[in-house]
Amino acid sequence: MPETEARNGTLYAISAYLMWGFAPLYFKAIASVAPDEILMHRVIWSFFLVIALVWFGGRMGEVRALLRQPKKVALLALTAVLVGANWLIFIWAVANDHVLDASLGYFINPLFSVALGMLVLGERLGRLQMLAVGIATLGVLVQLIQYGSVPWISLALAGSFGIYGLLRKQVNLQASTGLLVETAILLPLALAYWAWIDSPTANFANNPLSLNLLLLAAGVVTTLPLLAFSAAAIRIPLYLLGMLQYIGPSIMFVMALTLFGESLSGPQLLTFGFIWSALVLLSFDGIKKARRKRRALKHAV
Repeated sequence: MPETEARNGTLYAISAYLMWGFAPLYFKAIASVAPDEILMHRVIWSFFLVIALVWFGGRMGEVRALLRQPKKVALLALTAVLVGANWLIFIWAVANDHVLDASLGYFINPLFSVALGMLVLGERLGRLQMLAVGIATLGVLVQLIQYGSVPWISLALAGSFGIYGLLRKQVNLQASTGLLVETAILLPLALAYWAWIDSPTANFANNPLSLNLLLLAAGVVTTLPLLAFSAAAIRIPLYLLGMLQYIGPSIMFVMALTLFGESLSGPQLLTFGFIWSALVLLSFDGIKKARRKRRALKHAV
């Protein structure tokens, strides 16, 4: 049974990261719609999909219990803003041919999370973790000093998602329950924006059916990988989940260079080199810790 659970968890994780990795294809397909309008649709259709999942999953009691905890609701209001910002930056990056920058952002994310753990939670980092964070920081600084540019898209994506993950960890909720409350908080703003906006694609009656179906699919594109990730997180070790997460940005990186015709500049290549080196160290450290933990469990048995 544990082997089956681990195998299923690995499949869930791979599925989640494949969906996130190929997500730019979806946003390229609706590039005729403005990024802010796409974000509006993500919020609205995600809310209706998630409330159906929570309702039929019999978890509305969790939602009612959560709404009686104002501190958690306040945290979810903050995470709603963060995830909304992350979605908007990613959509804008894809629409404006910055998929390479988006890829770099999600490569940086695990390193940013490690740094947050040290700075915010007071976690003690091992030597390899400290070295990995240092190398990643050096990669960004080299680009800033030598070339006078900051990969702001990458840093904004990594920062918003890293802080989002940190705060969601404090709330400690099922992925679908938390997403329901987050989208419910953003829903009135999204609906008001839809009523106010005046764009060629805002009125479904003026759009071809194919475009309307793609916009409605925003809920599935947003929710499905998150649920798969949540299912994986409770079935496989954290180090394996962490190593598999490089699938997503790797797919984005390859697609940016092959399908989308983006070019890798010297400064970008140098920064990628630093980040990849740091991730190798971080992965090696994770594998070492996992082996030590397994040995300790064997001795205990």
